[in-house]
Amino acid sequence: MAGNMRPCRTQAASLRIRTPATMNLAMAQAKQTRHDPALELATRLTEALQRERLVPRFVDSYVVEHGRYGLQVHAALYRDLLALLRREAVIAMSVRAIEIATSEPQSSGKSKPRPMLKKDAAAYRRKYLAALARHEGWTAGDALDFQKDFQIYEELLARSASARRRKPFEAANHPFVDRCAFLLDSSFLEKARVAAGRALNEIEELAGQVLASISGDEGKKPPTK
Repeated sequence: MAGNMRPCRTQAASLRIRTPATMNLAMAQAKQTRHDPALELATRLTEALQRERLVPRFVDSYVVEHGRYGLQVHAALYRDLLALLRREAVIAMSVRAIEIATSEPQSSGKSKPRPMLKKDAAAYRRKYLAALARHEGWTAGDALDFQKDFQIYEELLARSASARRRKPFEAANHPFVDRCAFLLDSSFLEKARVAAGRALNEIEELAGQVLASISGDEGKKPPTK
């Protein structure tokens, strides 16, 4: 498996005292985000993932359902597990969001909705990955590792696109499911795969909601003169 993500940052930054200077900086950053579609998507996706607590809920529900309380005994190991699973969730969410944004018909002014051109889709993908790296504060090595895993996801999903439709009781044929099941509980792989499949459904649904909310905000903007 490609390089691991560093453990999640602490929440110390969110506890800083607000001053006029820091509030002005936050407003400037928010303004910059609105003018950078790729950065806005990266910011909203990660914020939504954090807000909905998809990864902690995924682990907690698995632990309770299957009585695997040992996974949460050691605090440091549990934090590392959550960080690794969050990284996989960000990859899966990003892949789905990029797929929707570039492949599904998008309206552009008065023109007929159509998917992005191949070169435009590639440029959008590059900008998104760069914006995500900046938003997460990754090193160059972290960013390259993420891009490699992002590409692995895309390639594996492209190969399985023509596979038979899975039945409701089967785990999804998706790299997120296999990788997260192994990270979560390799001793009970099939049970972990089913749980990861449920988490994947929520992650991809959330990605679609974020993109829809961004499109809605764009539609509410007043026309430029």
